[in-house]
Amino acid sequence: MEHAPPHAPKAGLLNIITGLFVAVLVICTVISGKIIAIGPLNMPGGVLLFPIVFIFNDILTEVYGYERSRQVVWTGFFCQALAAVSFIAVGVLPAAPFWPHQEAYDLILGFAPRVAIAGLTAFFTGEMANSAVLSRMKYRQGGARGLQQGWRFTASTVVGEGVNSLVFMTVAYGGKLALGDLARTTLTLYLVKVVYETLALPLSIGASNWVKRVEGIDKIDVPQQTNYNPFIIT
Repeated sequence: MEHAPPHAPKAGLLNIITGLFVAVLVICTVISGKIIAIGPLNMPGGVLLFPIVFIFNDILTEVYGYERSRQVVWTGFFCQALAAVSFIAVGVLPAAPFWPHQEAYDLILGFAPRVAIAGLTAFFTGEMANSAVLSRMKYRQGGARGLQQGWRFTASTVVGEGVNSLVFMTVAYGGKLALGDLARTTLTLYLVKVVYETLALPLSIGASNWVKRVEGIDKIDVPQQTNYNPFIIT
């Protein structure tokens, strides 16, 4: 039997981070059924948590590298798809004669196919863009911390959230909303998420550096040795 070297990194926190990543993602799917008002802004409730998904992705890519992050994104994608299919399947099944809440269930947990597809597509493309940008910037910066680390976290957020917001709003509401309304809503959601993640930068950077110390891992992806194809699962 082969034994690991005594100081080999173990990635013990990876499972915990993956579990939290998936949990936040699925919770966002449910709470987005309510439109909340924060001052003059009206937004889906999922906006409160969804930027945390990108924060987790930043930590995963920063510590474990693009390929591990890609695996976690695919895990989240399948879990989100399973949740959507489960909600739809239960909604389609006939309700018990004594259960009068079908309309309430459909209102909160029901999914229009177009919106479900938009959410899955936007999540996948946004997360992959976020991870790829951060991975390549870390290599070019030589894994530097401090201001350069904050810059790559911010730049990846700007790109990833931009892709996510544009894809979701276009797929879900393109042709349903007037072009001006669609553009304003997309921009509002995008700016809110970017500001949210920017304010959370000290937490994101602190958490990623803590995980590096605990795990003994600080992966820098070398482009010539890293496959950036987002459709590879393993």
